[in-house]
Amino acid sequence: MNQRQKQKIIPSSWVIAVKQSGGRDYYALYAIDWKRGGRMSWEGWDRLEDLLQFHIPVRRKAGSRKSASQPAAKIAKKALYLHLDQARYDALEQLFYQPFSKSSWRLFIRENSLM
Repeated sequence: MNQRQKQKIIPSSWVIAVKQSGGRDYYALYAIDWKRGGRMSWEGWDRLEDLLQFHIPVRRKAGSRKSASQPAAKIAKKALYLHLDQARYDALEQLFYQPFSKSSWRLFIRENSLM
């Protein structure tokens, strides 16, 4: 995603994916903009505490120059948590880099959410 596309995304859904492999957890945060078909990700945490301290740049309006920063702890309250094994996490990464499809994202979330 280039800089111009990043300026147009306003996340409407947040997903925290927890990959469990080898007795260790790996956390990734995904933002999805359903209206514009955009998505962003932040990855690389081994502990949930480190993820919650991360500040995420969030846009209020499409195309605005200013971006506010929110701590992930505030976003985590409304995020959907997905606990995935290695195979399901690879499927999520593959879905993330394919052309955006609302139906495939909703199907993946419905299959893997803990409701």
